[in-house]
Amino acid sequence: MSGATIWLTGLPSAGKTTIARTLAGRLRDEGHRVEVLDGDEIREFLSAGLGFSREDRDTNVRRIGFVAQLLAAHGVKVLVPVIAPYADSREAVRKHHQERGTGYLEVHVATPVEVCSVRDVKGLYARQAAGEISGLTGVDDPYEAPADPDLRIEAHGQSVAESAGALHALLAGRGLA
Repeated sequence: MSGATIWLTGLPSAGKTTIARTLAGRLRDEGHRVEVLDGDEIREFLSAGLGFSREDRDTNVRRIGFVAQLLAAHGVKVLVPVIAPYADSREAVRKHHQERGTGYLEVHVATPVEVCSVRDVKGLYARQAAGEISGLTGVDDPYEAPADPDLRIEAHGQSVAESAGALHALLAGRGLA
């Protein structure tokens, strides 16, 4: 089975990790080798010490992309639920994959900031509103939504299972599931 990187980008609390973990379970049940490179875990272990400046965010995204490409090149389906707010950083990761002949799909989990701020899974929106933090993607720091993703998921309008199913259908259509 061939590997590929499936990059899920979107605002904080958009549902990226939940969709990725749901799909990962389904793919494993089907016999695929799967890894989820969660943005929060990567920041803790691979990108410790990086802040949230544009340069640090770019470095973080490139590191994650490098690891994802290595795994994907060895037959792993790599699900990457990471905000990755800047289009040029995501494009650099795509090019890195293309140059090495490794599959790469970009998925935009397009949940509006109004919905994300209500979900507020990690309390970031509340902390930003209280003035405790700044630089929150989509609020007081930019998020550049993908112009032409391989798939756009309106996660706020469907169930997690439906969102994961739409992504599975994309993978099946590309011969990856």
